[in-house]
Amino acid sequence: MKCDVERNRAVVNPLGASAPPLSNPAARTRPGPAAEPVVALQQQLAKAVTGDRGALTALPGAPALDRRDQFLTLLAVYDLHTAPLEQVGDTARFQHHPAVAAVKSRLEVGWLDQLEAAWQGAGGLAEASTAERAVTAMRSVAARDRLPAAYKWLAKDASWPELVEFLALEGGPDGGFDDLVSACQVGLSGSAKVELAQNYWDEMGNGDPAAVHTVLHNELVAAIAMPHIPREQLPVAALERAALGGLLATNRWLQPEMLGALGLLELQAGPRCRLVLQAFNRLGAPAAAYPFYLEHAEVDPRHGKDWLEKAVGPTVAKHPGWGPRIVKGAWWRSTINLAFFQGLHRQLNAPQDQTLSAA
Repeated sequence: MKCDVERNRAVVNPLGASAPPLSNPAARTRPGPAAEPVVALQQQLAKAVTGDRGALTALPGAPALDRRDQFLTLLAVYDLHTAPLEQVGDTARFQHHPAVAAVKSRLEVGWLDQLEAAWQGAGGLAEASTAERAVTAMRSVAARDRLPAAYKWLAKDASWPELVEFLALEGGPDGGFDDLVSACQVGLSGSAKVELAQNYWDEMGNGDPAAVHTVLHNELVAAIAMPHIPREQLPVAALERAALGGLLATNRWLQPEMLGALGLLELQAGPRCRLVLQAFNRLGAPAAAYPFYLEHAEVDPRHGKDWLEKAVGPTVAKHPGWGPRIVKGAWWRSTINLAFFQGLHRQLNAPQDQTLSAA
């Protein structure tokens, strides 16, 4: 009992007042100030671009909560630069505000560091300092994941609901491609500028408003009742995939990487679209679903060939230092795409896999 007595004995302080027993919880803990709720950076940005001065002041030092918050914030910033004006309205005035620019730069620097670190494992692809080497390296990058397992599964095994969900998440083989091409051609000259102009004209249906590729995609969406998936519900890999175009289009110094990334899309879209068409045939898709993917299956192989021979080759011949950077942009696009499609394949196959394992 001695220990108990000693433990509960009052402690006398130098002022002569008796302190509470040490076992009294009140002597050990005191209520602190309530913690402030953590607010996502994308939400802080949304408030700041309404003109809220307090939010603008706090924005430059505000951290992203995680990678999802990082890419949602970047996509919101890129909207200020490239989204339809009727969508962003007066918030577009803030696209170059110092606070917004600071957040954009900070998030992009971290992302670019990750992309550069991954690029270090690309080996000999970085030696593409001649037109011939650059074209060969681009073809090599395109070949390594030209037909991801997700597309093969789509063609052979996916159900109709799985097909629709896949296409809703995919967003087309080259979503927003026309605007990206128009941005990429700024400052180019000669054969490269003409090739990108020809490519853009094809995107515009060669002058036929009903054949514009975005119109064809809208008809596809209506034909198969494709749901709109809010950005906030997309997987992180899909957010990164969507953000890459904004990164390249809003940073003038990344034009070589953009030329490579867009060229890769042209090199890979045709074979993938043919697998989507196989799925349409197998599952009996409505006729109005076909034109968008038929168009890409037919013309993108030619676009890819011409992009290499008429845009990449001549540009590297004129600017040899661009060669490795063009290939790097293609490699970025390929790596990010592959991560997205691998994740999508796992997601869509998860219920079946779980059922099999349970059995």
